Amino acid sequence: VEMHAPDVALDASHPQVLASFAGALLALQPSRAPGFAYAWLELISHRCFLPRLLADRERAGWPTLRRLLVAALTFLEPFLRAAALSETVRLLYRGTLRLLLVLLHDFPEFLCDHHLDLCDVIPPNCVQMRNLVLSAFPRAMRLPDPFTPNLKVDLLPEISQPPRVLSNTVQALNHTLSHNGNLLSELDGYLKSRSPASFLPQLHAKLMQPSSTPGAPPVYAVRVINALVFYLGQQAIAQLQDSSSSTTSVVHSAPMDIFQHLTRELAPEGRYLLLNAITNQLRYPNSHTHYFSCVLLYLFAEAPSEAVQEQITRVLLERLIVHRPHPWGLLITFIELIKNPR
Repeated sequence: VEMHAPDVALDASHPQVLASFAGALLALQPSRAPGFAYAWLELISHRCFLPRLLADRERAGWPTLRRLLVAALTFLEPFLRAAALSETVRLLYRGTLRLLLVLLHDFPEFLCDHHLDLCDVIPPNCVQMRNLVLSAFPRAMRLPDPFTPNLKVDLLPEISQPPRVLSNTVQALNHTLSHNGNLLSELDGYLKSRSPASFLPQLHAKLMQPSSTPGAPPVYAVRVINALVFYLGQQAIAQLQDSSSSTTSVVHSAPMDIFQHLTRELAPEGRYLLLNAITNQLRYPNSHTHYFSCVLLYLFAEAPSEAVQEQITRVLLERLIVHRPHPWGLLITFIELIKNPR
């Protein structure tokens, strides 16, 4: 608090002081010192710490805050996944939710830039918490009302702009487990030439990882699925915007082949995680929201069975039946699904 008071002599060294506090708080994160978790959450959201980390012109404090938030959510994740909230954990959950609300209100750009990292550590059943993160949009933007009759999404000026994303998806794909080879280089090869033919049949095995419980069967690597979906979208949008490319439609492209193959071949749990990863990109008006909205509607229209259509509807609906806020792109996609006779 004393360091926070304006002081000509000390202001220059303030970033290093903040970094020292942040380093100490990272070392004392709840998974290492669970007894300190409440005081820890109070300290990272303190008015002398959080706003100063965020208000820096160069955004130098943002990676630090991302690590602190990921630490808080990683600690809560097993409790939230099991939906076994004792009164003590519920209190910590509420505090974290409140912190995300403060960020959504005062620093929405932070949530926009780091949505991928945060969604990696929010379990699928925490719908409202994920909606909070995904509802953020830059303060300079005015969102068109999704319920406007005949709203032409393709004609919005923002819809061709890519969002700023500061997460390292390439690293997640590179870190695929050693027995699976390097997923990234194989993926790039397939996107260029649609070969080798063996890539698609082997892909869903590469999305598994050994379970943390000894003797248990492998589980889905959620972080790898999220990274794969995002990376495919980035590559597809780059192809669509490259006028010299022969691929000018969302539909007949290598990324869409992969989405369709996985939708067909994954077990229901894996498909649910895949559809969730796609739906995580339905945010404020930008090129990713538009592309992934088209992908989801196409997967619905071309679904191999009614079960797949039910699952797509479920993923959208379970995010809309919780309290607001709801991400703009989610509403746009759901309205299209309900209203468009196709």
